[in-house]
Amino acid sequence: MSDRLYIFDTTLRDGEQVPGCQLNTVEKIEVAKSLEDLGVDVIEAGFPVSSPGDFNSVVEISKAVTWPTICALTRAVEGDIRVAADALKYAKRKRIHTGIGTSDPHIRYKFNSNREEILERAVAAVSYAKKFVEDVQFYAEDAGRTDNEYLARVIEAVIKAGATVVNIPDTTGYCLPEEFKAKIEYLVEHVDGIHKATIATHCHNDLGMATANTVSGILGGARQAEVTINGIGERAGNTSLEEVVMTFRSHKELGIETNINATRITSVSRMVSSLMNMPVQPNKAIVGRNAFAHSSGIHQDGVLKNRESYEIIDPKDVGIDENSIVLTARSGRAALKHRLHVLGVDLDKEALDKAYESFLRLADKKKEINDDDVLMIAGQHRANHRIKLDFLQVTSGVGIHSVASVGLDIAGEKFEACASGNGPVDAAISAIKIIIRRTMLVKEFLIQAINKGSNDVGKVHMTVEHDGQCYYGFSANTDIIAASAEAFIDAINKFVR
Repeated sequence: MSDRLYIFDTTLRDGEQVPGCQLNTVEKIEVAKSLEDLGVDVIEAGFPVSSPGDFNSVVEISKAVTWPTICALTRAVEGDIRVAADALKYAKRKRIHTGIGTSDPHIRYKFNSNREEILERAVAAVSYAKKFVEDVQFYAEDAGRTDNEYLARVIEAVIKAGATVVNIPDTTGYCLPEEFKAKIEYLVEHVDGIHKATIATHCHNDLGMATANTVSGILGGARQAEVTINGIGERAGNTSLEEVVMTFRSHKELGIETNINATRITSVSRMVSSLMNMPVQPNKAIVGRNAFAHSSGIHQDGVLKNRESYEIIDPKDVGIDENSIVLTARSGRAALKHRLHVLGVDLDKEALDKAYESFLRLADKKKEINDDDVLMIAGQHRANHRIKLDFLQVTSGVGIHSVASVGLDIAGEKFEACASGNGPVDAAISAIKIIIRRTMLVKEFLIQAINKGSNDVGKVHMTVEHDGQCYYGFSANTDIIAASAEAFIDAINKFVR
């Protein structure tokens, strides 16, 4: 067996089956090109017979992508296979992925059939697909719940019919890791000619074990992993590409390598999340917002002394600039000192001790301490901002466009602008952009109330991207629109000099 693991990405097929995550053809091409840059070996571009849109997407992706194999899914139906072959006509490397359910529940209830008939249909589908392409992949749907002896018979028959890849899906996410590994090992040991085909895993996450089952299957002899970006997919999702890739990167002793450029993982993850309008949970492994965040004082001290104390992956390896030291009531002096140093403030021991006492008092009242809090604690007030909000006037209401007039004081010189927008905050930010004349994008916008009630002071946290870098802004005001404008200006002051 080769120690090269092939990555088969089905984000654009299985991943896109999530309700509300459908992409148009232009967006699918954008994802496909990013997957190519990432180093994915096979891109499952769609299910061509399912709709004209899916057919067109497979055609256009085939034209747009150069070196990865483009794969089209079919049922074990001749009409499906003909349509898939037609959709793949422009692909430089093409694969038809055909198959049928092999578990007793599928055979009995889905097909109202029997094992022998299903075996015959499997062989017929592979033989027919082989007339159109050399590279034919067969899937035994619900293989996770299929009797191993019967599964081995089916796999042996389709390999003899010409299948180059045999896909063993845990369609319902039912298997335990050791059970799935044993299933792959059984096929390796009992299927005559198994060396002529690549064994693939396709695991679902219904019980939260998709990655564990995939890794176990690979250790059992599989050499293609079917995955999606961020683990998206039907129900609880599919195996996560980033988790499988970084598992084998972290365990080099296993000797299994992929073609993935891991430094592209984070950017592709964020693009897919944005296009599919599917946020990544903060504690998601590898790509979650908190994957490299540390708030415990003990952990922070250890990471600051040596990253490997609490991190088995260097954030830079997956395209993240650095880990995140999150300041909370559990943080220690080392974390506060580090954050102050990053902000350009170095305190002696006595001053740091006093600052730390103030920090703990404030941290007991707030969930998280931001940079402005830290600077105020250290006595570093930001009175030297080059850009200041001079005035803000907003007109808004139901059934009318919001319009904002903004005045800025930039190093003592006055500027004014007026703009409309999708709401008062958008109008105010648009007016500020007219004055600043820089390309800026609001990446995160969070409003928090300090206490409760409509007259409360609102805090606005904002992350603004400029020239590929992100800058953090903060403000607090009883007028939430003014606080939003001030937070935007606060971020701008960090890159406008």
